[in-house]
Amino acid sequence: MTSLHQVLAPAKLNLFLHITGRRADGYHLLQSVFMLIDWYDTLHFDLRRDGLISREDLTLKLPEDDLITRAARLLQKASGTPFGAHIAVEKAIPAQAGMGGGSSDAATCLLALNKLWKLNFSVSQLAELGLKLGADVPFFIKGGNAWVEGVGEIITPISVPPAQFVVVKPPEGLETAKIFGSEALNRDSKPATISVFAANPFGFGHNDLQPVAQRLCPQISEAIAWIETAKLEKAESVQTLVAPAVVKGRMTGSGSAVFAQVPRGTNLSQMSPVPPTWGQWQIRMCGNLEVHPQKGWASSDD
Repeated sequence: MTSLHQVLAPAKLNLFLHITGRRADGYHLLQSVFMLIDWYDTLHFDLRRDGLISREDLTLKLPEDDLITRAARLLQKASGTPFGAHIAVEKAIPAQAGMGGGSSDAATCLLALNKLWKLNFSVSQLAELGLKLGADVPFFIKGGNAWVEGVGEIITPISVPPAQFVVVKPPEGLETAKIFGSEALNRDSKPATISVFAANPFGFGHNDLQPVAQRLCPQISEAIAWIETAKLEKAESVQTLVAPAVVKGRMTGSGSAVFAQVPRGTNLSQMSPVPPTWGQWQIRMCGNLEVHPQKGWASSDD
């Protein structure tokens, strides 16, 4: 094997995000559910026998030392492999959106090079490496939807029913540090349980970061207002396991993207008209995923 092409790196949505406390070292304690969706970056990997790591940006220009190249070098060093790789990247997941695009790319890079270089690293070994790159990377490596706690390191696999979502990303992004550093941030949400969440997975909880984020980025409020004027009565198919009585927008993660569950079969023409000033906004209909596209590319820990 000398190439792996069309390797998909999926985005995620945070169905809720509660801040339940703060450690003495300043790190915030959270509870959340991370859910994979079918909005992808696409990566291509070609084996290099000279040991070099090179990257080609096919769409957006990325920083020279981005998470993808850092992930490749980290795995190369940890494994001692003599091989390198040329990595071509097609970015589609927006940055500073709260959708985990950079973390997903790093995880996909670790999984793909594990296969390309025939390393046979386990999921837990790759997740341990991934944690050095970012708190969200182990989630994508583990390959399924998850209940996440602690500072993001406690990951419990869960199932969520098939559903459809409208996702809106304004042009403005958000810096995570500005939100978490705000004195106005709520940090004392009551801890929840998986069983309570499972009774209403797409309507449970809230995002504690959202009030602060809306003050920093008014476009988030614009996106939520547009979502909540959705015309869903025309939807041809309402095959939904958890049908929303009211379409309610919510921010995902610590970025500026917002989302809402809509009846399955809804398309964008059944939503309210997009404001004419939204030329640079990104709007997509997405479905959730049961497993990561590269699940099985690392050996099992069982």
